[in-house]
Amino acid sequence: MILSGTEIRRRLAHGSQPGNLVIRPYSDECQQPASYDLRAGEDLLLSRGRCTLLPTLEWVELPEDLAGTLRCRSSFGRKGILLGGGFVDPGFRGQLTLCLTNFGDVDLEIQHNERVVQMVLHEVRGGDRLYGGRYQDSKGVVGAR
Repeated sequence: MILSGTEIRRRLAHGSQPGNLVIRPYSDECQQPASYDLRAGEDLLLSRGRCTLLPTLEWVELPEDLAGTLRCRSSFGRKGILLGGGFVDPGFRGQLTLCLTNFGDVDLEIQHNERVVQMVLHEVRGGDRLYGGRYQDSKGVVGAR
């Protein structure tokens, strides 16, 4: 099941307690009918033909019953931007590092606070493990380890 915008907001209302959904800072402008738009954590020049890492502005914490899929916003896809990767396991907390590749014809500037990717939240049933990998509590860009 994909969470609706209404359900995302409801789950966030209880976010100050351990084990609840956290997206901080939250913006109503970023809330979509069935996803949440994550924003650029810094200014970035995406050069043609290059893969560049970009941190999200938001700190995200997923409880044990939610996972997230990241998708490039269609407005960037139409300019030739491709998002590499894009799955967030239950239990993850931190800023997400986005791997963006520019296959377009021109360099592209992304501004701090600009909406870049959509996070679709999915319900996870019967899970018995939480994310505890090397990217836990990430801040800023975190390269491959």
